[in-house]
Amino acid sequence: MNFAFLRNSLRIRLLAGTLVWIVISILVAGWGLGQLFHQHVEAQFDVELKNHLDQLTAQLILDEQNLAQVRLLPSDPRLNKPLSGLYWQIDRISAADEQPDKAVLRSRSLWDETLTVPADTPADGEIHQHRIEGPQGVALRVVERTVTIDTHSLRLMVAANESLMTEPIEDFKGHLWMALGILGMGLTLAALMQVFVGLAPLRNMQNALGRVRHGDARNMEGTFPNEIMPLVNEFNTVLAQNAEVVERARTQAGNLAHALKTPLSVLANAANAPEKRDDDLARLVASQVDTVRKQVDYHLSRAQAAASVQVPGMRTAVEPVIRGLVRVMQRVYADRNLEFAVVSADVTLVFRGEEQDLQEMLGNLIDNASKWANSRIEIQARAEQERLTISVDDDGKGIVPDKRDTVLQRGVRVDQQVSGSGLGLAIVDDLARMYGGQLTLADSPLGGLRASLSLPGAD
Repeated sequence: MNFAFLRNSLRIRLLAGTLVWIVISILVAGWGLGQLFHQHVEAQFDVELKNHLDQLTAQLILDEQNLAQVRLLPSDPRLNKPLSGLYWQIDRISAADEQPDKAVLRSRSLWDETLTVPADTPADGEIHQHRIEGPQGVALRVVERTVTIDTHSLRLMVAANESLMTEPIEDFKGHLWMALGILGMGLTLAALMQVFVGLAPLRNMQNALGRVRHGDARNMEGTFPNEIMPLVNEFNTVLAQNAEVVERARTQAGNLAHALKTPLSVLANAANAPEKRDDDLARLVASQVDTVRKQVDYHLSRAQAAASVQVPGMRTAVEPVIRGLVRVMQRVYADRNLEFAVVSADVTLVFRGEEQDLQEMLGNLIDNASKWANSRIEIQARAEQERLTISVDDDGKGIVPDKRDTVLQRGVRVDQQVSGSGLGLAIVDDLARMYGGQLTLADSPLGGLRASLSLPGAD
């Protein structure tokens, strides 16, 4: 289990905190309600016993023989049902030893049983409570009172099975916990819905950022809650500033290029003047001016590419770029009668970057292949696991394996007889790396060189 994910997940943290609070609340509520109901039932149970005791006391008299009599028996039918769980009993306390005579009178529900309560001496009329073992070993709850009539002391008691009190309590607690369990599940479901609905705007933000990253949009678009909208606005501001920085960099790069081209052109014209053609200094100046031009073009291309790579949302369709470059190369190398074949270029393929950079890379590769090909050049573009692979094949003489890494270095040429600066493949390799891609050279099925460009694709 990825504990770091659980610890860093906002959804998990919100759910965990909510669920812990729900569980604690339900446990406290269940315990508290259970205790309140227990106290209520217990109090009502004791009140009922005391009511029976008061009825028994009110009807107690002594007859002519000074024997205890109950004029009107309590009306509860359970007192007439044997072993029903509700009982009463009257003991007489003799004046001599204060030891009671057992069961002077008792309810029919006791049948042939008697109640035995702990010996104590409550004041006249005072009520005591006891817990004793009754008929059939059942626990009884007893209330008793001592009553003195003339000189005769009588001990009156009413008892009931504790199960008459505990069973409703246990039944209530069972239903209570079931109800609280259902409530807990409902609250848990509500918490899940709240978290997922509450975090939905963040998922919408993620989708909006994905559209920006894939190039479907230049800004985060959509309707977001007021709490999130300031963040969206700030992010869109950053995107706008980045785009402005890129545009400014391009403008400055273009201005620098124009500023350098004019003096370089002056120097080149001066060095190439007819009267200076045989001058060693003029030839040196012309050579160095040409080198400076190439280096300026190379570094300006790198600067522009580095700026554009940092801007999200760039998308370029691949197929139109390939077709356009092929038409250009057909005109440039028309005298060689080369055959350009676009073997596969899916119209849905998209490069996640600037069109100008893609043209720069593919233009150099196709131009290089055109210089070395005998008669045929093939271009193929395909998508492979979120990567864009474009290969350019020619039927020329190729490059031996031990020199392929060397030609990717700036200014290196494998054959001085073919015109070129030795910068084309180096520029392609640098641009590809800036985009997180790679240029590889290998043998071509046509017999020459295959240059494969791997670049990030866009969904």
